[in-house]
Amino acid sequence: MLTHLHIRNYALISHLDIDFHEGFSVMTGETGAGKSIILGALNLVMGARADTKTITEGEERCIIEATFSSESTNSSPEIIIRRELNQNGRSRSFVNDEVVTQNELKALARQLIDIHSQHESLMLGDDLFQLQIVDSIANNQTEQNAYSAAYQHYTQALQELHQYQQRAAKAQADADYVAFQWQQLEDAHLQNEEMEELETEEYTLAHAEEIQTSLASALQQLDGDGNGALSLIHASLSSIANCQLPAAERLDSIEIELKDIISDIQRLYDRTERDPIRLEQVQERISMLQTLMKKHRVMTIAELITLRDEFAAQMQQLANYDEDIARLQNEVNIAHATLSKAAEALTQSRLSPCSLIATRLIEDMQRLGVKHANVEVQITPTEDFTPTGKDDVQFLFAANLNQSLRRVAEVASGGEISRLMLCIKALIASTNGLPTIIFDEIDTGVSGAIASQMGEIMLQIADSRQVISITHLPQVAIKGEHHYLVYKEDTDTRTETHIRELTMQEHEAEIEKMRSI
Repeated sequence: MLTHLHIRNYALISHLDIDFHEGFSVMTGETGAGKSIILGALNLVMGARADTKTITEGEERCIIEATFSSESTNSSPEIIIRRELNQNGRSRSFVNDEVVTQNELKALARQLIDIHSQHESLMLGDDLFQLQIVDSIANNQTEQNAYSAAYQHYTQALQELHQYQQRAAKAQADADYVAFQWQQLEDAHLQNEEMEELETEEYTLAHAEEIQTSLASALQQLDGDGNGALSLIHASLSSIANCQLPAAERLDSIEIELKDIISDIQRLYDRTERDPIRLEQVQERISMLQTLMKKHRVMTIAELITLRDEFAAQMQQLANYDEDIARLQNEVNIAHATLSKAAEALTQSRLSPCSLIATRLIEDMQRLGVKHANVEVQITPTEDFTPTGKDDVQFLFAANLNQSLRRVAEVASGGEISRLMLCIKALIASTNGLPTIIFDEIDTGVSGAIASQMGEIMLQIADSRQVISITHLPQVAIKGEHHYLVYKEDTDTRTETHIRELTMQEHEAEIEKMRSI
């Protein structure tokens, strides 16, 4: 339960320290005194979104600290939650002086306190909110977790199948194109470095006559009768044969090397001849390869070979699509079966308390003056699976005799909605172990004996947990075991909100004051 609240520099509160007790407490004060400010501070410490505008004007930061005594969590029996907000927009949350994320703070808060706002009563007509009420009373968190996991797995499997089917459809549409492109490149019999070889051969064939002339001239100069270089070197060797000169060995090596060069030139000369047919073939091959490179916007044969292999891989993938789709479809079918089973278990958990919910709500609503109240919790299957299950939950209500049951938002007045919400909260409180409930003017729209009965119900809820009710009604306030007064005081520089616990005499006096208004 909430044992202490500390607030500094929040809205109209410069400093506040207040202790809270077990049982039923009421919080009263004039309109505008600051009750909503205190509630806002509590919401902030429970993980609500922070706003720098709530920091007291002229201050750099605000601090809200709530101390809880609880055995309902797995943590320490005393839990101190602190929220700090700076003017620069930075917000930090602490649990027992350890930094936590906002999501972690919210998760912890859900185990400690339920703050019922006036806005929440208006949500009673919302289907999702009604579903959450049933789940809370059903205490089916295990079934919810199992369904959520199955739903996530199913949606992921279904998404993967659909994406793969789309890719397969696109690939199938491109199949003829891919096959044609691959066949064209395959028929080309591509060879790496082929272009360089072809270009060399083309040059040789195109200039065969000139090359032969040049080679013939070189042969004449190197091996001409009597005056060729070879003959001259041989003659020089003969002249110095008996001179024992070192140069003779070098000339001998040159002669041998020159003979090899002459042989190479001769072979090249013999091979070089005009061949118009081969030249045309080479040129056609070069043109074909250049056309392919231009078509596919590449610069080399190696890139064409890579592209050909990619087309081949795409064709192979096409062949595997049917097998992969069948595998993914099987996974979807298995996930669907698991999800259906989880959905059925979740539905059954929700159906179980429906008659109890209706019976209890009817009894409590009659107690609160709606003598002919009739309530039915209707659960119907949705067409498709949803993130919350396969159930549509609706609270049907009738306030008058022989009145047909209709949706709460369509037939219930403001006062009836307030009473119905209190009855729901009382039912929830009896089925879970939440240690603290705060009601923010849940008695709006009622008065007199009905208000007194609402106070009595809150008092009964407080038998097993801490209940704090913010109220303007003396019929409710008089039921309080502890009474807190919220008020404003003006100083020389500002207006400030304060809160204090009243003594028994002050409590009685405040009740009389409220009755006189």
